[in-house]
Amino acid sequence: MKLVFRAIGKAHEPFVKEGVEMFTKRASNYFPAEWQVLPMPKNAGLLPETELKKKEGELLLSTFQKDDYVVLLDERGKQTTSEGLAQFLQTRANESVKNLVFVIGGAYGVSNEVAARANYKWSLSQLVFPHQLVRLILAEQVYRACTILRNEKYHHQ
Repeated sequence: MKLVFRAIGKAHEPFVKEGVEMFTKRASNYFPAEWQVLPMPKNAGLLPETELKKKEGELLLSTFQKDDYVVLLDERGKQTTSEGLAQFLQTRANESVKNLVFVIGGAYGVSNEVAARANYKWSLSQLVFPHQLVRLILAEQVYRACTILRNEKYHHQ
């Protein structure tokens, strides 16, 4: 199973880049993993929210393969523990999921079409985080889940 982290927006800020790269590299010891940061649509700042979500949605939808298992990070999604995330990863691996795609939408969320395409909606927290920090938290939590699956000590250091 391959882990694909996909986000709309700018490249990782320097203050996040090192951590994202480190945790992604560590997660790659368990499952192949990569980040895909998709550029915002042209003139994004001038578009109304609904038009921006539509354009971002079209871009995201064009990147999905038919058999991708899409996990949408959404503040209205289900919350879980780190152990629960580990079990989620194991279940997807047991189902022979080829690509487990974690999606971070734009500043206004995602279009209804992207939400409908998601196989699972996951909320990291009831708190709202900047997108850059969500990337770091996501990478770290996926790595943590991988260590839990192998019963390694990282989770309780």
